[in-house]
Amino acid sequence: MAAEVEIRHDWRMDESIAPAAKPATRKVHDKARHPRLARELATIRTMARMHCRDLHGTPEGLCERCDALMDYATRRLDRCVFGDDKPTCANCKVHCYNAENREAVRAMMRYAGPRMLLRHPVLAVAHIIDGRRPAPELPKGKSQASVAADAERDEQRARSA
Repeated sequence: MAAEVEIRHDWRMDESIAPAAKPATRKVHDKARHPRLARELATIRTMARMHCRDLHGTPEGLCERCDALMDYATRRLDRCVFGDDKPTCANCKVHCYNAENREAVRAMMRYAGPRMLLRHPVLAVAHIIDGRRPAPELPKGKSQASVAADAERDEQRARSA
C-alpha cells in the first residue's frame, strides 16, 4: 500500500523579505466598511433608480447614463479622504465631483429627494440626520487642491480604462 503523505504548505512569508504592499482600497460594499457609508450608497442608488425609472423610462435597472453616474459616485465614495468619518456631500469641505457629475447628482437629488420621504422614509430620515453631523477637518497633509487633483486624475484613469 502506498503511504499517505501529508503535504503542508506554509504560505506565510518572512516579513523581512515580504514586499511592502499597498493597503487595499476599501470599497463601500465591503463588510468592513462603516454601516453609515453603506447606507449612503444605498440612498444614492435608490435615488438614482427612482430618477431613472420616472424620468428616463427605464423599467429595470439603470440607463447607461445613470449607470455611469452611479459608477462615478461609488468611486468617489470609495476614495473619500475622510474615510468612515465622511460627511454628506452637501456639508463636505472638499468637493471631489467634477462639475458635470456634480450637477447631474444635484438634479437627481432634486427630483428624488422629496419622493424619498414617501417611498423610502427610513433612508430619507437617516440621510437628513447624517446631514446634521458636522464635517470633520481635512486630514493632515491634504489640501483641497490636492484632493481635487487626485479626483481628476482618478476620473481620467477611469475614462482611459
